[in-house]
Order: sequence, then C-alpha cells, then structure tokens
Amino acid sequence: MINKELISASLPVLSPKDPVFRALQLMDDCRVRQLALVDEEKYLGLVAENDLTGAADDDLLLSALIPHISQVKVGPNSPFTEALQVANEYGLDLVPVVETDGNWVGAIAAADLLRYTGHMIGADEPGGIIVLEMEKQHFAFSEIYKLVETNDAQITQLNTHFDNNLGVFFVILKINKMELSDIIASFQRYEYQVRYYFGEEQYENELRNNYDHLMNYLNL
Repeated sequence: MINKELISASLPVLSPKDPVFRALQLMDDCRVRQLALVDEEKYLGLVAENDLTGAADDDLLLSALIPHISQVKVGPNSPFTEALQVANEYGLDLVPVVETDGNWVGAIAAADLLRYTGHMIGADEPGGIIVLEMEKQHFAFSEIYKLVETNDAQITQLNTHFDNNLGVFFVILKINKMELSDIIASFQRYEYQVRYYFGEEQYENELRNNYDHLMNYLNL
C-alpha cells in the first residue's frame, strides 16, 4: 500500500487567509491537533494546535505563522510505512502527502494508518500468537515454519524485532489456530525460548484459576 491510497477525504485544509480562531475551531470539529496549510494547491506546512494557542491574537491570519510551522510531509508514492514512521516520530494525528514540486495531494489520518497496520500484521484475523526470543544469528525461517507445519498449523504472519535495550531478537508468529500447546511443546523441544503466547490454552488456564479462587473463597 502506498501513501496516496490511504488519503482521507474528510480532513479539511487551512488557508493562509484563515484566522487563528477558525483553525482552532476546525481542529476541534475534526478532533485533530494539526491541519495542513494549503494555498492554491501548494502545501505551505502543518499548523499545530500549539502554534495557534501561542498566538497573541485569535484574529491573526495564519499567513503570519508560515515561517514557524512544521514542513513535515511524505510522498504520495512512498510506502505507507513511511507515513507511519512520521506519525509516530512527530506524534501526529494526520500526515500530509505532498508531491516533490510541493503540490498538495491530501492527508492520511493516523487512525487509518493504525487500522491498516493492524490489518497488515493480521491483528483482525482469528488465531493465536507466539513470541520467540533468540539471538539474531539463530533465526531460521524454514525451521520455524516446519515446526509449526508439523503440528497441522500454518504461520499467517511473521514479524521480527530487535530490541536494542535488551539486545534480544524477537520473532512474532501469528498462527491460524488458537490451540497452541503442541506447537509450544515442539518449540521447547528444539530449545526455542518462548517469551509469550496468546491462545486458547491461556484463556482456559485463566478461567480455571478464577474458578479455583472462587472455590477457595466459598470454602472459607
């Protein structure tokens, strides 16, 4: 997915001729903390709520703020992950999408980025999750896939992450079924470190623990 395919049609833009109070009202109506400033289809920058609340006069035109506002933006044909990174790095509610010549294309709502990311990692699909912890050089996709497949299951999503603080490499697996005990046992048999797992067994164990606590309470 590229950025221009995630543009929201519901996000308005500001004009340099708009006063501060109108910009604040639009942000409040749209429940965002930033809006793009656009003049004759040219992107001038991203106006933030903090830029407006610091203005001396609510009637001040936004044109006066142009030298001080952020120029953050992404290209329309870049991967959506670029917009996701920018939104996360700058704490944005929306990400401006602009051509290389400065022509305005549109804006992506951060909520849409989060929703699409969830779809990409399979968060909206049924199944269990297993998180393995290992040294990076020991990562072997073929072996991991084989261990899952031998338990009549499939990996529907695989992501990796290296935690610089811990110095640990994580492999996050989304499995197409909730019953994970056999898969967990296989990983442990081959000396894989299972950091977390989320499946039916965990839910059942939680129910059992709650039941035991209740019985102990009633027996008092």
